[in-house]
Amino acid sequence: MKRRNFINKTAMGTAAAIGFPSIVPASVLGKDAPSNKINIGQIGCGRIAVSHDMHDTLKFDQARIMAVCDLDSIRVDKAKAFVDKAYQEKTGKAKYMDTKTYADYREMLLNKDIDAVMISTPDHWHSQPAMEAALAGKDIYLQKPTSLTVKEGQQLMAAVKQKNVILQVGTQQRAMPQFRVAAELVRNGRIGNVHTVKIGLPGDPGGPEVTEMPVPKNLNYEMWLGSTPEMPYNEIGVHPQNDYSRPGWLRHRNYGAGMITGWGQHHYDSAAWGMNTELTGPISVEALAEFPKSGFWNVHGDFLVKHEYENGMTVYTSGGYTNGIKYIGDDGWIFVSRGDYQASASDPVDKEKSAQALNASDPSILTSVIGANETHLEVIEDQHGNWLDCIKSRKAPISPIEKGHKACTICLISDIAMQFDRKLDWNPETELFVNDDVANVLLHREQRKPYGTDYVEV
Repeated sequence: MKRRNFINKTAMGTAAAIGFPSIVPASVLGKDAPSNKINIGQIGCGRIAVSHDMHDTLKFDQARIMAVCDLDSIRVDKAKAFVDKAYQEKTGKAKYMDTKTYADYREMLLNKDIDAVMISTPDHWHSQPAMEAALAGKDIYLQKPTSLTVKEGQQLMAAVKQKNVILQVGTQQRAMPQFRVAAELVRNGRIGNVHTVKIGLPGDPGGPEVTEMPVPKNLNYEMWLGSTPEMPYNEIGVHPQNDYSRPGWLRHRNYGAGMITGWGQHHYDSAAWGMNTELTGPISVEALAEFPKSGFWNVHGDFLVKHEYENGMTVYTSGGYTNGIKYIGDDGWIFVSRGDYQASASDPVDKEKSAQALNASDPSILTSVIGANETHLEVIEDQHGNWLDCIKSRKAPISPIEKGHKACTICLISDIAMQFDRKLDWNPETELFVNDDVANVLLHREQRKPYGTDYVEV
């Protein structure tokens, strides 16, 4: 090559590199270039976060978990090590990720590098951080139940709509093909007119008496209590300090309502998919329930809830039924469950009774082909993956806040009905009990200032 040509080619290459860095073709950097990734912050680093939310999100190359937050500093450190190690194994680079850590999620939300957050906190800490994340413009993956009260859910939904962020509720049964198949078969009339739905959902056992314990130095217990009443610390009321087994807060009414909200939102969401009632709700609710007479754990045990719908369907929920959903129509029935799936090792799944994921009164119902002109429901392979895809496309995810709020509301009014010995009439549009001021008071809880959705500036 002549010297002049060499100089000209070199100069042109240098000019291109200096003056036009943005026109490097995507084929050079690849689809997983840093600028293409969704930077995620994890809020809450306990059982569900480690074994489910972070675990399931790390497999997607379009996502990058870059920060973790928890009120327990030991869990923060373990979460950081978990994420750093996962990326090291994935990339082969020892220092590929130096995950940021936070003790207060509000500081995390100020980080403009973070595009989205996953919220895997205790139930009483779902709506407020989700609401604040929405107002900060972050997209959100929110574990169920969506809210602690009906009013909280309404406030969260308003914030999500105001900022037009993508919120996916963690009702991952929508990603399990058997639930979609069952819903499609029901909605396309394969068992005729559906008149009854039976949902199997276990209750919780009572618990022991507890005494006050010193608050661990690694736990910000005052903030952990959040909007709930002050309560002396005991490990059984918070989470285990030495492992990720099932936490005790799940069984105390200060922080949730027990299995009716813990798993109820999954099953009510799935049932509504098949009933075509996702954006409405029942018109009445009545319930019977046993509650512990002593001990720290005080959520419902054995129970039976009945919901009546305007379209004539009646839904019964009880621990006396096999865990799952049974649609009963004029021409047969379809039963669907998770099978032996577990989101975490400590899920209370009776594998023996839940092994059959899909069944019907006539096996031929299950092989029926849904025609081109019939109802076809959305197909996804993974709840977290669908969320990530929707963050990029800005399309609605499979479990948006509107549907999540309606399913959670059914759980919450069921819990309220357990506290009355009479039928309660419900208006699913106004989300109020009809002519019942006493019951309507329970749609909201007093919040301990400065925590709670009532004190979030919108």
